[in-house]
Amino acid sequence: MLKGHQSWVFENKPSILSTATIVGPFEGQGPLVEDFDIIHGDLTLGQESWEKAEKTLIEEAANLAVEHAGLTKEEIHFFFGGDLMNQIISSSFAARTLSIPYFGLFGACSTSMESLALSAYVVNSGGAEYVLAATGSHNASAEKQFRYPTEYGSQKPPTAQFTVTGAGAAVISRQGAGPVVTSATIGRVMDMGITDPFNMGAAMAPAAVDTIQAHFRDMQIEPGYYDLIVTGDLSKVGYEIANALFKKHNFPIEQTVYKDCGMMIYNYEKQSVQAGASGCGCSAVVTYGHLLNRIRRGELKRILVVATGALLSPLSYQQGETIPSIAHAVSIEAGG
Repeated sequence: MLKGHQSWVFENKPSILSTATIVGPFEGQGPLVEDFDIIHGDLTLGQESWEKAEKTLIEEAANLAVEHAGLTKEEIHFFFGGDLMNQIISSSFAARTLSIPYFGLFGACSTSMESLALSAYVVNSGGAEYVLAATGSHNASAEKQFRYPTEYGSQKPPTAQFTVTGAGAAVISRQGAGPVVTSATIGRVMDMGITDPFNMGAAMAPAAVDTIQAHFRDMQIEPGYYDLIVTGDLSKVGYEIANALFKKHNFPIEQTVYKDCGMMIYNYEKQSVQAGASGCGCSAVVTYGHLLNRIRRGELKRILVVATGALLSPLSYQQGETIPSIAHAVSIEAGG
């Protein structure tokens, strides 16, 4: 059901039946290590290229989520997936292997919640019994495509972010004990004129704030409704800008706990990650791993996950374009 101008309410409360999170070795050294299903010790995952390794991450997460649901791939009606590679090849090639009817999505790092929102919408409306949502990223493939190959050894500014090597997947069902998806707010594309691909947090922060404010306006609730609001991968720079914008707009973010996935997955004191984490895999593995585990343990009852994405490409950057950004918000609550 449409609520307000840009939000959906899922009256049938689609259940997150199962999840799976797969990460690389660097993520396995961070503070959320206990929340990941598989931690690979090698960035290549035994593949011939970084891109093939990224595809394998998504395949593994998808297969494991289906297995955790006690289902077979033949029982999954649709697969919503996306990634950061040109023409979303990691997800599309994974879909070739999975052989599940497929919707390819590109929302950059917002794709985790874009895919979850659309999956919940389809399930809520009766369009499917089981839907798979999955996305992933790989540090080396993203750096090679969007900035400089890691082997180049270029020095990065403190505003730069470290792309997560990881993939997260979830099976959404009309039945299940939860956690459940209760609503979603679809973001607008915003562009504040940022051109620096090493400053994604500044580019994405206004979109995150806009979507969060739209969610509460549409839903007619206050931030205190949620135990936690978490943005996707603004990291230190974007997180500070978002807080400044909340203050400027007199938005009472202090009513709840506000964190950022990009600041949660790594240890700033022990790992060199500049401003923090980014990538499609960032919000996916933090949400489907750490945050949902906290809901299952009863530590959280209601959370709002706002995945953020910078919608640039190497071509747009080379032609001097600015960086348009977007954010999608999904409300997840404990079942029962």
